[in-house]
Amino acid sequence: MTAVLIMASVVIFACVLFNRLSSKVGIPALLAFILLGMFFGSDGVVHIPFDDYIFAERICSVALIFIMFYGGFGTNMNFARPVLAKAVLLSSFGTFFTAGLVGLFCHFVLKIAVLESFLIGAVISSTDAASVFSILRSKRLNLKYNCASLLEVESGSNDPFSYMLTVIVLTLMNGGMKAQSAVYMLFAQVVYGLIFGAAIAYIAIWILKNFKVSASGFDMIFIVGVAVLSYALPSYFGGNGYLSVYITGIILGNTKLSNKTGLVNFFDGVTSLMQMVLFFLLGLLSFPTKLGTVFATGLLLALFLTFAARPVAVSVIMFPLKCRFKEFLFVSWAGMRGAASIVFAIMAVINPAVVDNDIFHIVFFVVLFSILVQGSLIPKIARVLDMIDEKADVMKTFTDYTDEVAVQFIEFKIPENHAWIGKEIREITFPPESILVLIIRDGKKLVPNGKTVLKEGDSLILSGKASDGASDVHLYEITVEENDGFSGRALKDIAYDRKLIIMIRRRGKIIIPKGNTVIKNNDILVINDSEVHS
Repeated sequence: MTAVLIMASVVIFACVLFNRLSSKVGIPALLAFILLGMFFGSDGVVHIPFDDYIFAERICSVALIFIMFYGGFGTNMNFARPVLAKAVLLSSFGTFFTAGLVGLFCHFVLKIAVLESFLIGAVISSTDAASVFSILRSKRLNLKYNCASLLEVESGSNDPFSYMLTVIVLTLMNGGMKAQSAVYMLFAQVVYGLIFGAAIAYIAIWILKNFKVSASGFDMIFIVGVAVLSYALPSYFGGNGYLSVYITGIILGNTKLSNKTGLVNFFDGVTSLMQMVLFFLLGLLSFPTKLGTVFATGLLLALFLTFAARPVAVSVIMFPLKCRFKEFLFVSWAGMRGAASIVFAIMAVINPAVVDNDIFHIVFFVVLFSILVQGSLIPKIARVLDMIDEKADVMKTFTDYTDEVAVQFIEFKIPENHAWIGKEIREITFPPESILVLIIRDGKKLVPNGKTVLKEGDSLILSGKASDGASDVHLYEITVEENDGFSGRALKDIAYDRKLIIMIRRRGKIIIPKGNTVIKNNDILVINDSEVHS
């Protein structure tokens, strides 16, 4: 067990290091994770024996839940709305069209059996959200014509359709299904996925707004449960869990929630870890020696998918919607394949359906080609096609974008007999360059205006300019003990040169001290020491 934990730590450290190095080398970070997995795998240098497809499929499916949830959570619908129709058509009909073209190519050109050909098409028909998001963010690709949002929505929402096609083809290969069953399966996959995803999201929002958690971090744990449930519940009833979890993520991500920044930071870290685990595990599961046996098939399929199937599918959908030619070329090139395709290929491997080809390594080869060739060249293609918008900011297309606002907040409570009690806001002179932004009265939040009358016990929150000199403030804490010269004395009686007691923690309460404030035993004093910076 200890050896396994040490190895896991080494792998995580290596993934983090590769993530740093990949941007300098010019290759996508996710490709680095795959190559690292191959390095540690059965055919690699480290020779870790691993060929458990069932275990890998379970772990990768869990990782996909969080990747797809955060893909929806991070998509800013204000930016996506103008291209939503195109994105949805690409993610649905575009996926079906791509699968069909690849299936025909595999059957008539590569001479693969009909159902197996369409299984390969189904598995590899979706573009990869993790890869697309990673490149858009890391390369700061500020694209024209809302192309960033278009790619984000398409890649985040087309995996469910690829999954649905894969399930249908595998069912046909295992004895077929009646037309009535096929229609119901399609209905259940889409409708249940949409209904459960939306319902779970809105219930979660209601709970978050009406029940306050007692401890920090529990809202994050709650959202983790929501993400898992939004996948599991519709899947139990025959719905598309991936579609559901994506819809849940979109609704939650575009809703004003308390501690939104904390949730974003948490899921950003979780999703990054899931991507590391997913791509590393897929690399670990592969056998590089087998890639040579599928090289010809994989290369022909990758070339057809990149230069024929994807462009044709995009043109059929985008040209009727009057898209620009260079926009069509860029969207066609940016249709990268990734982890979801390999995970669906694992589903095909562990399924009882009989296949004659090594589908896993064929798809694995195509994904390597896609990430290495398409992923590496996306920034250059964007520049060649003049798709870079210098006035745009791609980070604004994600819901975790925040402009840096140079303000800070202070809070204080109006005590008994204070001069402000009974006065309107407009009658009060607040500190220069500050504004009252919120009043907390009897546990309720009030947004003030000039006519708001202050009452005893109101907690006022003021905002003001953040100080550039805040970095020069050095704070430390000491605990008051008997006979240390502090206990029982008022602040005005304590001689402190170039030091200031700015806060007292007493039995869980915060006290902003005055000159006549008496220090007590076990008080925790927060002190600003300017001598450190002299």
